[in-house]
Amino acid sequence: MSDGFTGKLAAFACGPIKASPLATEIARLSALDWLSCGRAGAAEPVASILHDLAKVEAGAAQATLFGLTAAPVRMAALVNGTISHALDYDDTHFAHIGHPSVAVFPAAFAIAQWKGKTLQQCLDAALIGMELSIRIGLWLGRSHYQVGYHQTATAGAFGATAAAGRLLELSEVQMAGAFGLVATRASGLKAQFGTMGKPYNAGIAAAAGVEAAQLIAAGFEANPSALEGPFGFGATHHGESNVSAMLAELGEVWCFETVSHKFHACCHGLHAALEAGRELDLAAPEIARLEVRTHPRWMSVCNQPAPDTGLGAKFSYTTVLAMQALGIDTARLESYSDAICADRRLVDLRGRIDVTADNSLSETQAVLSLLKKDGDRREASHDLQQPASLEERTRRVRAKAASLIGRDAADQAWAVLAEDGSAADFTARFA
Repeated sequence: MSDGFTGKLAAFACGPIKASPLATEIARLSALDWLSCGRAGAAEPVASILHDLAKVEAGAAQATLFGLTAAPVRMAALVNGTISHALDYDDTHFAHIGHPSVAVFPAAFAIAQWKGKTLQQCLDAALIGMELSIRIGLWLGRSHYQVGYHQTATAGAFGATAAAGRLLELSEVQMAGAFGLVATRASGLKAQFGTMGKPYNAGIAAAAGVEAAQLIAAGFEANPSALEGPFGFGATHHGESNVSAMLAELGEVWCFETVSHKFHACCHGLHAALEAGRELDLAAPEIARLEVRTHPRWMSVCNQPAPDTGLGAKFSYTTVLAMQALGIDTARLESYSDAICADRRLVDLRGRIDVTADNSLSETQAVLSLLKKDGDRREASHDLQQPASLEERTRRVRAKAASLIGRDAADQAWAVLAEDGSAADFTARFA
C-alpha cells in the first residue's frame, strides 16, 4: 500500500462509518434529490442516446437504468451518472466546486443492486464516497478547477471508486490500488459546459469508479501511489497538493454536511444572484440597468452573454435574471428552451444586464444593483452558505422532488429511504 496519504484515504473508505446524524440525514435527502433528477432526466435527449448505447451493447441485466430496464453495472453507472446530471439540477459542494451525488450514487446503487446489498449499506457507501470526493477536491484545490478540469468528474471518480470498492468489500490494500488505478481514468473538462458533454463527465466518473473497483477485486495490479508524487494525478493535473485540508479530521468532521441542494434548474453559480433577485422582486418593466457582481471564478463558468439554446441558458447570468424578471419560473425544467433564448422581450432585457467580477465576494455570494426607470436605486445580496435548518432544507428538497416525479412517488421514495430494505428493490421500484 502507499506510504503517503492514499493509505489514509483507503482506511477511511474501508473502515467503520462514524457519520454524524446530520450527514446521514443529508445523504438521504441527496439520494431523493438524485433519484428525482435522474427520473426526470430520463426524458432528455442525452438519455435517449445513452439508452441506445446500452441496448446495442446489451449484456447481463445487473443494475437498473433510469427510464429503461437493466444493464451491466459499469454501463448502468455510465448511463445513470449522465442522466442524473442531464438537468444540471443536482446538489453541489462549494468546497471543491463539484456535484457529489451524480458521480457517486450511480456507482453505489449499481454495485449494491448487483451484489444484493441493503439500502443502508448503499447509502453508507455513497456517503463515504461523496465525502472522499470532496476531500480529493480540496486536495486538488481551485487551480485544478480554474485551469479547466471539471471536478465533478475528476474528484468524483475517486468518490465513485470508494463507494464501489466498499460495497465490493475491498481490503485497504485493494482500495489503495483502486484509487491508483482510477487515477489513470479520472477525466472531465469544463470545455463541455453547456453541452451534453457536461453530464457525460459525471457518467464517466461513475463508470470509471465501478471499473477500477471491479478490476482490483479481480486481481488487477496498479500503482497505489498514482495520486501522489511527481508523475501522479495531482502533479499532472494542476493540483495544489492541499494534503492537510484533505485529511483534516477525516472521519470525524463531515464536509458533506454543507452540500447545497439546487432550487433553480441551472448552474449553481447562478443561484446566489437569483436569490438576491428574489429579494429585489425584479420586474422587467421597471429595469433600466441591472448589475451583477460575482466571484471572478464564475465568469468562465456561467457567464454566457447571449446563449441561443436551453442548455446554454443554464450557464448565463443575463438570461436567468431576465427570465426571473419576466416572471418565468427558473425552478421549472421547461423554462430553459431555445424558444426562451430567442424571445424578443428576454433579448432586450438581457442587453440591460451587466456582469462584473468582484474579488471581495466569496464563490457563494452575489450582489445585484438595480437602477429602475424612475431613477430609484436598490441593492440586494445573497450568500448560499447562509445556514438553513434541516427542516427547511427537507421541505424544499421534498417539494422539488414532488415537482419532478410527482407527489406520490416522491413521498413513497422518501419513506423507503428511511428503511433498511433491499437496494435492488428500491432501484427497481423507483428508477
